Amino acid sequence: MSKLISITTNAANQIKKIIADAPSDIDAVVIGVDKSGCSGYSYKLDFGNSSDLENYEIINQDGAKILIDPS
Repeated sequence: MSKLISITTNAANQIKKIIADAPSDIDAVVIGVDKSGCSGYSYKLDFGNSSDLENYEIINQDGAKILIDPS
């Protein structure tokens, strides 16, 4: 499967900084979609632990880990 998203090296570095400042059990940023907003949907970002979240698409790029909510 091709990557659902791509990020720049600068974005990966920023994600690594954010994760470094997060609680110790956090190893990834989670991207998902919620029902809200004018179009009916909005993106959400959250912290996550990849070992706790199943069925998520995992993207590892430049040392940054991103989990994509399957919904």
